[in-house]
Amino acid sequence: MTTTTDVGGDAAAFRALHHDRPAGRPLVLPGPWDAAAARAFAEAGFRALATPSAGIAATLGYADGSTPADEMFAAVGRVVRAVAADGVLVSADLEDGYGLPAAELVERLLETGAVGCNLEDSARSGGPLKDADEHAAWLAEVRAAAGDRLVINARVDTFLRADGDRARPDVVAAAVGRARRYVAAGADCVYPILAPADVLPELAAAIEAPLNAIAVPDGPSPRELGALGAARVTFGGGLHRRTMAGVAGMASLLWEEAGGAA
Repeated sequence: MTTTTDVGGDAAAFRALHHDRPAGRPLVLPGPWDAAAARAFAEAGFRALATPSAGIAATLGYADGSTPADEMFAAVGRVVRAVAADGVLVSADLEDGYGLPAAELVERLLETGAVGCNLEDSARSGGPLKDADEHAAWLAEVRAAAGDRLVINARVDTFLRADGDRARPDVVAAAVGRARRYVAAGADCVYPILAPADVLPELAAAIEAPLNAIAVPDGPSPRELGALGAARVTFGGGLHRRTMAGVAGMASLLWEEAGGAA
């Protein structure tokens, strides 16, 4: 069995990367969906990566939110092994934890060599928001099982699930309330996914933990997100989708060159 003594890195080093960030210089974590993508990001110079569950699901032939836990852990392990020799640190998107007990979730993730994880507060496969207090209690169990061996990024899905204007004061207040509970439970950072850019300064001021923002096409750049208060920037499945758009274009060109003959 592969263990953290074989691959992976130091959670303390990864945790330190989230703090004391200069304005406009957040920690930028590309999202590799397989070992080859991980190698490409590492060779470009990135020293830490964050796997996207959506990208891995698509690569393995599953709908987002439908990847079996065994296959997700195996995929994360392949990413870690691909870049471990270069000292690149890897955090893993583990969705809502796959219904696993906290201790088992932590042990299985540590076996991959990853040093961090995303854990979201809505039910898998697009389900509703979980009870915030119950989720915070579960995060506390994850923290107790992990000790300081994992950087926990608590995803807050309030904006993702909001109807209408995501910048409404009640939506922002609900996100802050959840985030504060999760930080008190032991989360190292919080990830209010799809929070409007103009509310990031308010979130950063109200939450006493590093803030993770998502970079989306036609949205603010990572540096702009950093200037708005983000200490960490990730991409969800966006980089995989951009790559596959390129593959689709190449496929169409090849089909045309072949005269439409299989």
